[in-house]
Amino acid sequence: MPLSSQTAALLDMVYRVGAPRFYELSVAQARHSFQKLLYAFRPEPPAVASTTEVPMARADGTALLARLYRPIGSMPDSTLPLVIFFHGGGWCVGDIESYDVFCRQIANASGCAVMSVDYRLAPEHPFPAAIQDAVLATEWAASHADLLAIDPARIAFMGDSAGGTLSIVASILVKQTSSIDIRYLALIYPCTEILSNRPSRTKYADGYFLDRGSLDWFFSRYLPHGGYEDWRASPMNAESLAGLPPAFLVTAEYDPLVDDCVAFADRIRREGGKIEHLAVEGVIHGFVTLGKFFAEAGEAVAEIGVALACALNGRPGNQASAVAVGIPPRTE
Repeated sequence: MPLSSQTAALLDMVYRVGAPRFYELSVAQARHSFQKLLYAFRPEPPAVASTTEVPMARADGTALLARLYRPIGSMPDSTLPLVIFFHGGGWCVGDIESYDVFCRQIANASGCAVMSVDYRLAPEHPFPAAIQDAVLATEWAASHADLLAIDPARIAFMGDSAGGTLSIVASILVKQTSSIDIRYLALIYPCTEILSNRPSRTKYADGYFLDRGSLDWFFSRYLPHGGYEDWRASPMNAESLAGLPPAFLVTAEYDPLVDDCVAFADRIRREGGKIEHLAVEGVIHGFVTLGKFFAEAGEAVAEIGVALACALNGRPGNQASAVAVGIPPRTE
């Protein structure tokens, strides 16, 4: 379908004012720009039962931080499933605060606890630092389940963009190195293959927000020494996807990564896996965290919540509760 009116309005605003692209900014400027975007267009934060800062220790003694959200209506001592969330931002930008509203929405929509992980960012901490933090956070959460009041047998991974990639990679590594059973994946337009020639990479290479120059900016900082074909950077190159947990995939129609996502989903099905695909028409990469601007964002959150609730709670989620999820009314 054509660009939605809201998508066209956002792109017109971005390109009309001549805002610099990511590849024209320093790392500090890019991080600030990303924060401003999410702060400007995210919905009002819905109430949750509680938020708790969670510190974890790396082997070198430094701290890995996370934030735990418990959904509205849950009791402090009730044992909940856990969704471990990895934020997007090309492995270079993004943080817990920018994704605070989104994690609140997911907790309420799914009825699950959500732990948002503040993994290390490139270029200060290039590949594979973010992956190491993702695995550490998972192992720590499972071994401290009583402290977190979560069920270690009901853990899912979730992430958008680069965070979706981390979710895929971490699920494979955790299965290889531990007894933790990741039950489900919620993937929002992940980067599944860095070196890709599929049509959407060219068709939406410029003028659709996530442009070719910005992708190159992210890739070169995350992988300064190359290695783009390493399966931990490009999970489409994994030897097998047969062992992946069941997944829910969200894609945006006008996204340079959309064809790669579809190809990844097709391969999962060919290898016997299960994946449900929500293809959102008329929108661009990044829409799901801009819920004040895109009604489709709230609708996608509700759908993800239902999928997570069914997978981890064995019951429907809170799709009908716009108050709990924080969905603004559709304006078009």
